[in-house]
Amino acid sequence: MSKADIILGIQWGDEGKGRVVDLYAGDYDIVARFGGGDNAGHTLVVGGRKLALRIVPSGVLQDRPELFIGGGTVVSLTGLVAELDMLAEIGVDVSRIKVSDRAHIVFPYHAALDRAGEAARGDAALGTTGRGIGPAYTDKAARAGITFGDLRDGTTLQRKIESTARAHAAQFPDADVPAPAEVVAETLALATRVLPHIVDGVTYIHEALEAGRFVLIEGAQGTLLDVGYGTYPYVTSSHTIAGGACIGLGIGPTAIGRVIGVVKAYCTRVGAGPFPSELSDATGARLRERGGEFGTVTGRPRRCGWFDAVAARYAVRLNGLSSAVVTKLDVLSGLDRVAIVTGYRVGSRSAGFSDAANPALELELEWYDGWTEDVSALRTIGALPRAAQRYVDALERALDVPIDAVSLGPERSEFAVR
Repeated sequence: MSKADIILGIQWGDEGKGRVVDLYAGDYDIVARFGGGDNAGHTLVVGGRKLALRIVPSGVLQDRPELFIGGGTVVSLTGLVAELDMLAEIGVDVSRIKVSDRAHIVFPYHAALDRAGEAARGDAALGTTGRGIGPAYTDKAARAGITFGDLRDGTTLQRKIESTARAHAAQFPDADVPAPAEVVAETLALATRVLPHIVDGVTYIHEALEAGRFVLIEGAQGTLLDVGYGTYPYVTSSHTIAGGACIGLGIGPTAIGRVIGVVKAYCTRVGAGPFPSELSDATGARLRERGGEFGTVTGRPRRCGWFDAVAARYAVRLNGLSSAVVTKLDVLSGLDRVAIVTGYRVGSRSAGFSDAANPALELELEWYDGWTEDVSALRTIGALPRAAQRYVDALERALDVPIDAVSLGPERSEFAVR
């Protein structure tokens, strides 16, 4: 029996997981998503082609792997069909894409409830994407959700949609919730498109592992957005950490091999919530502009800051990382100096990540000389400018796991390895 490897983000998302998965995926038979929905945007740049994915795993541009959307996900039918059509148009064999029968469906009424909830929070809004991910997970926990397996029985499906939609309309009378009949008609039409892709998810993944097939598990969002261990309540609605992969795919922890964390050479965050190392100055604006730090799904500008080693060490522990990949080191080129947040303090005491939202939090910084060279053509870490090598070495000490590779540009080929 083979073991599945995991690639996930260890910051607040947007670490560049998709391009790292794409880089590794050619060595695997299956790439599997275990959580989240189309609130997760993964961008790939290969041979000048830029592709933005929201639900289909990021191994889609490699010919070898099947793409599996696991039972821990929540998936919009309209979004999935649109993505299948887009991929088919560029020549991808979409028959490789499988969806677990236990994945839950995001309906139009979920998106309406999401937007209404954010509006009701006013200044305390969480900064969700408004795509209905949270309400879909709420229905799942309340045992009112509808799964992809339910699409196989039109009569039962219609009854469940009408019941749930009516309950939501009564609960949120001011929300612009679509009529149940409209939702049923749209769902039944879309069901014919996705039924060929639905599989018994538990059997699928276990038979693959038992047959010795190589499985790569792709995380969505980032560790610090985990619903249980992130900066709650400013988090996503699912478990984004390595343990969530076991739940989201229905496998045991003994089935996991390597856990590879993806981390930016600096930090970013979208939306509200604690962000200790945020730079609200010209340096933060430069990182945003040079790094193209705007959300793949929403287009919102990302908040930018120095690399936070306190948050990173917390994420390494939560995930049990084997190694790491650093992205966007090239964005730091041209700065006179760069910093790493090495510690937190509150008054006279040393603080940990649990104090990230404390208004009295103070940061301890270590500064490193910057570099001006264009590094995009380099392919080994040892070829980097000496100042950049020292910074990568500092990141490795901060993470306390080996750094396997560093990205030096958006293209698949623009990676430097040990």
